[in-house]
Amino acid sequence: MTTTNSAFDDSVSFDHRHIDLETRDDVYVIGDVHGCLDSLEALLDTLEVGANDLAVFVGDLVRKGPESKAVLDRVRRSSQLVSVRGNNEQKLLEGEASLPDLDVVDYQYLESLPAAISWDGGLVVHGGLDPSRPLSAHSDEDVLTLRSPDGDGYDGPFWFESYEGPPRVFFGHTVLADPIEREWAVGLDTGCVYGGRLTAYDVRRGEVVSVAGTSHVERSSEKIVTTDSE
Repeated sequence: MTTTNSAFDDSVSFDHRHIDLETRDDVYVIGDVHGCLDSLEALLDTLEVGANDLAVFVGDLVRKGPESKAVLDRVRRSSQLVSVRGNNEQKLLEGEASLPDLDVVDYQYLESLPAAISWDGGLVVHGGLDPSRPLSAHSDEDVLTLRSPDGDGYDGPFWFESYEGPPRVFFGHTVLADPIEREWAVGLDTGCVYGGRLTAYDVRRGEVVSVAGTSHVERSSEKIVTTDSE
């Protein structure tokens, strides 16, 4: 992944990597995979990710679905695929969860994932940002897990409902009935592992692309957010 120096680097305290999109053709941001390898392969085939394209994942590549290790291998071994760290990767690193088939190389890769990836005008995180605070006041934990800064998780209100940017934030973590596409926030966790869809956002064309997920885990409808995209 190409990294560049940016004024953004001086304005944040969370771990992030800044990338230059000028040298890339198509750029995509992809929602939570959760070990669903078949859906991931179907989406990558649909996108036709080329040698000079880039796909950025919002984290939670692992857990809940059946093929976490295979998903990690698929992403790690491709120079066209990069990811931020999600809360499920963090749980593995902190010992709050385990996947017995992961090895030392897998854990080294998880350790290497940044809390955020940025480019000029864009920011990919797993969780979100608190609209009431500047970027400089956010920690790694904030951008990994933030969902409702003034509420209680899935009871809302959600950070993206009042966030006005910049930058435009691409995020996962909050399971959505449909992707959110707003001026300053794009939500891409559409519940692939719960029988929803695996969703990507085409940054160049401003379009949403998705494929069917598989129901590996049951989820209450109370934990799936339905909201207007605008």
